[in-house]
Amino acid sequence: MAQLAPFEEFDPFKDIERLQQRINRLFDELFRAERSLIVGHPTMEVLVDIYEEPDAILIEADLPGLTRDEVKVSVEDNILTVEGERKLEHEDKKENYRRIERSYGLFSRSFTLPWSVDADKVEATFKDGVLRIRLPKREEARAKQIEVK
Repeated sequence: MAQLAPFEEFDPFKDIERLQQRINRLFDELFRAERSLIVGHPTMEVLVDIYEEPDAILIEADLPGLTRDEVKVSVEDNILTVEGERKLEHEDKKENYRRIERSYGLFSRSFTLPWSVDADKVEATFKDGVLRIRLPKREEARAKQIEVK
């Protein structure tokens, strides 16, 4: 007999946010494939970890082989975008490759920022092939302890 999942509090805003994230991923994949066809370049997939701290949301992306000058991070109209290009080191026209599994080409990932993020204070650092983006929360969005009297 199947077990029921533990009771989870119904939160319609979390469901809407999850739906928005799925739609964003769908469009990312669609535009990545379309850009590959239009531009004629293969595209590189950028995988990220996103986690939350009390005062910020953090995004980490592994971008091995790139330098910070090859990565662009921008925020426009409450959308965070990470983009760049990883080039094939030796662009030989020879047919001596047996297999190429590492991703090369243009990449772009976009994220819709939640209302709780202060878009004017977004910070990005790049070290050892890892891009770290810190999205600080607005003061009014941070959890506050209320003293019980």
